[in-house]
Amino acid sequence: MNRVLLKDGEKYGGQYVATRSFKDRKVVSYGREPSKVFNEAKEKGVKEPVVFYVPKKGMVQIY
Repeated sequence: MNRVLLKDGEKYGGQYVATRSFKDRKVVSYGREPSKVFNEAKEKGVKEPVVFYVPKKGMVQIY
């Protein structure tokens, strides 16, 4: 099972990314504001975009 959401994540580090779905991981929109990323994806015809944050390389994350 492939658990990687984005193969070229370094390209989008520090930004929000929208893909068509968890299966179709083609990036349709990206930027610094999640609402704008979501709305842009919707405008491009994506019914339910998947939006997530891509941390910068080397960034420490605590959940």
